[in-house]
Amino acid sequence: MKLNLLSCGADRPDKRAIVKCLVEISSGVDDALARELTDILLDGDAVDVEVIDANSSSSFRALRKLQIDYEIVE
Repeated sequence: MKLNLLSCGADRPDKRAIVKCLVEISSGVDDALARELTDILLDGDAVDVEVIDANSSSSFRALRKLQIDYEIVE
């Protein structure tokens, strides 16, 4: 399943928590790529990620907890 991460609405986003979340929920994303994607997201640009289907409900919950707005692409 593909997600488009639109923005982070947190007043003080926890960059390390976002990186960890991206590594855990995304397929093919390592720490370095997750850091780069997090920087892009926090700069205000959208990011596309491929989510592991087996963990989709927990992925959505983790993104909501971090106040990351997303849309389901596929």
